[in-house]
Amino acid sequence: MQILDGKALSKKIEERITQEVKDLKSTCGCTPGLAVVLVGQDQASATYVNMKKKACDKVGFYSITHDMPETISQEAIEKTIIMMNNDSNIDGILIQLPLPKHIDTTKLLELVAPEKDVDGFHPYNVGRLVTNLDGFVPCTPLGVMELLREYKIDVKGKNCVVVGASNIVGKPMASLLLNADATVEICHIFTDDLKKHTLNADVVLVGVGIINLITADMVKDDVIIIDIGVSRTKEGKLVGDVDFLNVSKKSSYITPSPGGVGPMTIAMLLSNTLKAAKNNAAKLSKQSES
Repeated sequence: MQILDGKALSKKIEERITQEVKDLKSTCGCTPGLAVVLVGQDQASATYVNMKKKACDKVGFYSITHDMPETISQEAIEKTIIMMNNDSNIDGILIQLPLPKHIDTTKLLELVAPEKDVDGFHPYNVGRLVTNLDGFVPCTPLGVMELLREYKIDVKGKNCVVVGASNIVGKPMASLLLNADATVEICHIFTDDLKKHTLNADVVLVGVGIINLITADMVKDDVIIIDIGVSRTKEGKLVGDVDFLNVSKKSSYITPSPGGVGPMTIAMLLSNTLKAAKNNAAKLSKQSES
Protein backbone atom coordinates (compact mmCIF):
# COMPACT_ATOMS: atom_id res chain seq x y z
CA MET A 1 0.00 0.00 0.00
CA GLN A 2 1.29 3.42 -0.96
CA ILE A 3 0.02 6.74 0.38
CA LEU A 4 -0.88 9.37 -2.22
CA ASP A 5 0.68 12.36 -0.49
CA GLY A 6 -1.19 15.49 -1.54
CA LYS A 7 0.62 17.62 0.99
CA ALA A 8 4.04 16.89 -0.54
CA LEU A 9 2.82 17.32 -4.12
CA SER A 10 1.05 20.60 -3.33
CA LYS A 11 4.34 21.99 -1.99
CA LYS A 12 6.08 21.06 -5.26
CA ILE A 13 3.33 22.78 -7.24
CA GLU A 14 3.51 25.89 -5.04
CA GLU A 15 7.28 26.11 -5.58
CA ARG A 16 6.78 25.91 -9.35
CA ILE A 17 4.05 28.55 -9.28
CA THR A 18 6.20 30.87 -7.14
CA GLN A 19 8.92 30.75 -9.79
CA GLU A 20 6.44 31.26 -12.62
CA VAL A 21 4.99 34.29 -10.84
CA LYS A 22 8.49 35.80 -10.61
CA ASP A 23 9.01 35.14 -14.32
CA LEU A 24 5.65 36.72 -15.17
CA LYS A 25 6.46 39.82 -13.12
CA SER A 26 9.85 40.21 -14.79
CA THR A 27 8.57 39.76 -18.35
CA CYS A 28 5.37 41.83 -18.29
CA GLY A 29 5.14 43.37 -14.83
CA CYS A 30 1.98 41.35 -14.15
CA THR A 31 0.99 40.03 -10.72
CA PRO A 32 -1.72 37.33 -10.67
CA GLY A 33 -4.75 38.62 -8.75
CA LEU A 34 -7.44 36.58 -6.99
CA ALA A 35 -10.64 38.08 -5.53
CA VAL A 36 -12.83 36.12 -3.11
CA VAL A 37 -16.45 36.82 -2.19
CA LEU A 38 -17.24 35.66 1.35
CA VAL A 39 -20.81 36.08 2.60
CA GLY A 40 -21.88 35.54 6.20
CA GLN A 41 -20.20 34.12 9.28
CA ASP A 42 -19.83 30.43 8.39
CA GLN A 43 -16.71 29.35 10.29
CA ALA A 44 -15.66 26.63 7.83
CA SER A 45 -15.94 29.05 4.90
CA ALA A 46 -13.93 31.70 6.75
CA THR A 47 -11.23 29.12 7.53
CA TYR A 48 -11.02 28.03 3.88
CA VAL A 49 -10.80 31.62 2.67
CA ASN A 50 -8.03 32.35 5.15
CA MET A 51 -6.09 29.30 3.92
CA LYS A 52 -6.50 30.47 0.32
CA LYS A 53 -5.27 33.96 1.21
CA LYS A 54 -2.18 32.55 2.93
CA ALA A 55 -1.46 30.37 -0.11
CA CYS A 56 -1.77 33.41 -2.41
CA ASP A 57 0.63 35.41 -0.24
CA LYS A 58 3.08 32.51 -0.25
CA VAL A 59 3.38 32.31 -4.04
CA GLY A 60 3.33 36.07 -4.66
CA PHE A 61 -0.27 36.63 -5.81
CA TYR A 62 -2.27 39.77 -5.15
CA SER A 63 -5.45 38.78 -3.30
CA ILE A 64 -8.49 40.54 -1.90
CA THR A 65 -11.48 39.29 0.07
CA HIS A 66 -14.88 40.97 -0.21
CA ASP A 67 -16.27 40.11 3.25
CA MET A 68 -20.03 40.65 3.18
CA PRO A 69 -22.71 40.39 5.89
CA GLU A 70 -25.23 37.53 5.94
CA THR A 71 -28.05 39.99 5.16
CA ILE A 72 -26.50 41.46 2.01
CA SER A 73 -28.76 41.71 -1.03
CA GLN A 74 -28.42 39.79 -4.27
CA GLU A 75 -28.03 43.08 -6.14
CA ALA A 76 -25.11 44.21 -3.98
CA ILE A 77 -23.18 40.99 -4.59
CA GLU A 78 -23.91 41.20 -8.31
CA LYS A 79 -22.52 44.75 -8.45
CA THR A 80 -19.32 43.54 -6.75
CA ILE A 81 -18.91 40.70 -9.26
CA ILE A 82 -19.43 43.05 -12.22
CA MET A 83 -16.84 45.40 -10.73
CA MET A 84 -14.35 42.53 -10.44
CA ASN A 85 -15.10 41.36 -13.98
CA ASN A 86 -14.04 44.81 -15.19
CA ASP A 87 -10.96 45.09 -12.96
CA SER A 88 -7.82 44.30 -14.98
CA ASN A 89 -5.89 43.62 -11.74
CA ILE A 90 -8.16 40.69 -10.95
CA ASP A 91 -7.48 37.51 -12.93
CA GLY A 92 -9.55 35.08 -10.87
CA ILE A 93 -12.88 35.40 -9.04
CA LEU A 94 -13.99 32.89 -6.42
CA ILE A 95 -17.39 32.87 -4.72
CA GLN A 96 -17.08 30.93 -1.49
CA LEU A 97 -19.93 28.43 -1.13
CA PRO A 98 -22.39 27.84 0.44
CA LEU A 99 -24.22 31.16 0.25
CA PRO A 100 -27.21 32.23 2.40
CA LYS A 101 -30.59 30.83 1.32
CA HIS A 102 -31.94 34.17 0.06
CA ILE A 103 -29.11 34.43 -2.49
CA ASP A 104 -29.48 32.95 -6.00
CA THR A 105 -26.17 31.05 -6.20
CA THR A 106 -26.62 29.95 -9.83
CA LYS A 107 -27.18 33.50 -11.01
CA LEU A 108 -23.99 34.68 -9.28
CA LEU A 109 -21.88 31.85 -10.68
CA GLU A 110 -23.18 32.63 -14.18
CA LEU A 111 -22.32 36.30 -13.71
CA VAL A 112 -18.60 35.64 -13.20
CA ALA A 113 -16.67 36.21 -16.44
CA PRO A 114 -15.76 32.72 -17.77
CA GLU A 115 -12.12 33.77 -18.25
CA LYS A 116 -11.96 34.65 -14.52
CA ASP A 117 -13.89 31.60 -13.33
CA VAL A 118 -10.98 29.88 -11.56
CA ASP A 119 -13.39 27.59 -9.67
CA GLY A 120 -14.64 26.15 -12.98
CA PHE A 121 -18.32 26.50 -12.02
CA HIS A 122 -19.56 28.69 -14.91
CA PRO A 123 -21.70 26.73 -17.44
CA TYR A 124 -19.27 27.78 -20.18
CA ASN A 125 -16.36 26.04 -18.43
CA VAL A 126 -18.54 23.09 -17.43
CA GLY A 127 -19.42 22.62 -21.10
CA ARG A 128 -15.80 22.79 -22.19
CA LEU A 129 -14.84 20.17 -19.59
CA VAL A 130 -17.60 17.78 -20.72
CA THR A 131 -16.52 18.14 -24.35
CA ASN A 132 -12.82 17.77 -23.42
CA LEU A 133 -11.84 21.31 -24.44
CA ASP A 134 -9.46 23.61 -22.61
CA GLY A 135 -11.02 25.73 -19.88
CA PHE A 136 -11.11 26.02 -16.11
CA VAL A 137 -11.79 22.81 -14.17
CA PRO A 138 -13.09 22.65 -10.57
CA CYS A 139 -10.09 22.54 -8.26
CA THR A 140 -10.79 19.40 -6.23
CA PRO A 141 -11.24 16.93 -9.12
CA LEU A 142 -8.38 18.63 -10.98
CA GLY A 143 -6.22 18.03 -7.91
CA VAL A 144 -7.17 14.36 -7.92
CA MET A 145 -6.01 14.00 -11.53
CA GLU A 146 -2.70 15.70 -10.67
CA LEU A 147 -2.19 13.23 -7.80
CA LEU A 148 -2.84 10.28 -10.11
CA ARG A 149 -0.42 11.70 -12.67
CA GLU A 150 2.29 12.28 -10.06
CA TYR A 151 2.15 8.63 -8.97
CA LYS A 152 1.94 7.43 -12.58
CA ILE A 153 -1.50 5.88 -12.12
CA ASP A 154 -3.11 5.54 -15.54
CA VAL A 155 -6.91 5.22 -15.36
CA LYS A 156 -7.28 4.31 -19.05
CA GLY A 157 -9.57 1.28 -19.25
CA LYS A 158 -9.95 1.04 -15.47
CA ASN A 159 -13.32 0.70 -13.79
CA CYS A 160 -13.76 3.89 -11.76
CA VAL A 161 -16.64 4.41 -9.35
CA VAL A 162 -17.34 7.99 -8.30
CA VAL A 163 -19.43 8.18 -5.13
CA GLY A 164 -21.20 11.53 -5.00
CA ALA A 165 -22.78 13.50 -7.86
CA SER A 166 -22.29 17.13 -6.86
CA ASN A 167 -21.57 19.84 -9.43
CA ILE A 168 -18.41 20.73 -7.49
CA VAL A 169 -16.80 17.29 -7.20
CA GLY A 170 -18.68 14.24 -8.47
CA LYS A 171 -19.82 15.33 -11.93
CA PRO A 172 -16.56 17.08 -12.97
CA MET A 173 -14.58 14.17 -11.51
CA ALA A 174 -16.50 11.77 -13.72
CA SER A 175 -15.93 13.98 -16.78
CA LEU A 176 -12.17 14.15 -16.18
CA LEU A 177 -12.00 10.37 -15.80
CA LEU A 178 -14.01 9.88 -19.00
CA ASN A 179 -11.67 12.28 -20.80
CA ALA A 180 -8.79 10.08 -19.60
CA ASP A 181 -10.49 7.01 -21.16
CA ALA A 182 -11.63 5.39 -17.91
CA THR A 183 -14.88 3.43 -17.58
CA VAL A 184 -16.94 5.49 -15.15
CA GLU A 185 -19.90 4.86 -12.87
CA ILE A 186 -21.47 7.56 -10.71
CA CYS A 187 -23.20 6.52 -7.49
CA HIS A 188 -25.28 8.86 -5.32
CA ILE A 189 -27.87 9.02 -2.56
CA PHE A 190 -30.45 7.13 -4.64
CA THR A 191 -28.08 4.36 -5.76
CA ASP A 192 -29.37 0.95 -4.73
CA ASP A 193 -26.70 -1.25 -3.07
CA LEU A 194 -23.55 0.89 -3.21
CA LYS A 195 -21.37 -2.11 -2.33
CA LYS A 196 -22.42 -3.88 -5.55
CA HIS A 197 -20.79 -1.07 -7.51
CA THR A 198 -17.69 -0.40 -5.41
CA LEU A 199 -16.77 -4.08 -5.10
CA ASN A 200 -15.97 -4.29 -8.81
CA ALA A 201 -14.09 -0.99 -9.00
CA ASP A 202 -10.39 -0.65 -9.77
CA VAL A 203 -10.59 2.93 -8.47
CA VAL A 204 -13.05 4.27 -5.89
CA LEU A 205 -13.35 8.06 -5.60
CA VAL A 206 -15.64 9.22 -2.80
CA GLY A 207 -16.62 12.72 -1.68
CA VAL A 208 -19.91 12.94 0.20
CA GLY A 209 -19.00 13.83 3.79
CA ILE A 210 -20.16 10.61 5.49
CA ILE A 211 -17.67 9.15 7.97
CA ASN A 212 -16.63 5.53 7.20
CA LEU A 213 -19.05 5.22 4.27
CA ILE A 214 -16.56 2.98 2.43
CA THR A 215 -15.52 -0.06 4.48
CA ALA A 216 -13.11 -2.91 3.76
CA ASP A 217 -15.86 -5.36 2.74
CA MET A 218 -16.94 -2.96 -0.02
CA VAL A 219 -13.71 -3.01 -2.02
CA LYS A 220 -11.56 -5.61 -3.77
CA ASP A 221 -7.86 -6.30 -3.18
CA ASP A 222 -5.40 -3.79 -4.70
CA VAL A 223 -8.09 -1.14 -5.17
CA ILE A 224 -7.03 2.50 -5.58
CA ILE A 225 -8.84 4.73 -3.07
CA ILE A 226 -9.30 8.48 -3.49
CA ASP A 227 -10.95 9.89 -0.36
CA ILE A 228 -12.25 13.39 -1.09
CA GLY A 229 -14.57 13.70 1.90
CA VAL A 230 -13.81 15.67 5.05
CA SER A 231 -15.82 15.45 8.26
CA ARG A 232 -15.17 16.19 11.90
CA THR A 233 -15.81 13.53 14.55
CA LYS A 234 -17.46 14.26 17.92
CA GLU A 235 -13.94 14.38 19.34
CA GLY A 236 -13.01 17.09 16.83
CA LYS A 237 -10.77 14.92 14.64
CA LEU A 238 -10.83 15.45 10.86
CA VAL A 239 -11.54 12.25 8.92
CA GLY A 240 -12.64 11.24 5.43
CA ASP A 241 -15.38 9.06 3.94
CA VAL A 242 -13.22 5.91 4.01
CA ASP A 243 -12.45 3.61 6.94
CA PHE A 244 -8.76 4.29 6.38
CA LEU A 245 -7.35 1.84 8.93
CA ASN A 246 -9.04 -1.22 7.42
CA VAL A 247 -9.45 -0.22 3.77
CA SER A 248 -5.77 0.73 3.47
CA LYS A 249 -4.86 -2.92 4.17
CA LYS A 250 -6.57 -3.95 0.92
CA SER A 251 -5.57 -1.03 -1.28
CA SER A 252 -2.58 -0.55 -3.59
CA TYR A 253 -2.81 3.28 -3.32
CA ILE A 254 -4.83 5.43 -0.94
CA THR A 255 -5.16 9.10 -0.06
CA PRO A 256 -5.15 10.07 3.61
CA SER A 257 -7.77 12.52 4.87
CA PRO A 258 -6.63 15.08 5.81
CA GLY A 259 -3.38 15.46 3.84
CA GLY A 260 -4.49 13.91 0.56
CA VAL A 261 -6.88 15.73 -1.74
CA GLY A 262 -7.39 18.82 0.48
CA PRO A 263 -3.99 20.45 -0.09
CA MET A 264 -4.30 19.72 -3.81
CA THR A 265 -7.54 21.74 -4.01
CA ILE A 266 -5.76 24.92 -2.93
CA ALA A 267 -2.77 24.13 -5.16
CA MET A 268 -5.12 23.84 -8.16
CA LEU A 269 -6.79 27.14 -7.27
CA LEU A 270 -3.37 28.76 -7.46
CA SER A 271 -2.65 26.94 -10.73
CA ASN A 272 -5.96 28.06 -12.26
CA THR A 273 -5.38 31.66 -11.17
CA LEU A 274 -1.89 31.64 -12.68
CA LYS A 275 -3.36 30.24 -15.91
CA ALA A 276 -5.95 33.04 -15.95
CA ALA A 277 -3.21 35.63 -15.36
CA LYS A 278 -1.12 34.26 -18.24
CA ASN A 279 -4.18 34.30 -20.52
CA ASN A 280 -4.93 37.88 -19.49
CA ALA A 281 -1.31 38.97 -20.03
CA ALA A 282 -1.30 37.41 -23.51
CA LYS A 283 -4.58 39.16 -24.35
CA LEU A 284 -3.27 42.54 -23.20
CA SER A 285 -0.07 41.98 -25.18
CA LYS A 286 -2.02 41.33 -28.39
CA GLN A 287 -4.15 44.42 -27.80
CA SER A 288 -1.07 46.62 -27.36
CA GLU A 289 0.49 45.21 -30.56
CA SER A 290 -2.62 46.00 -32.59
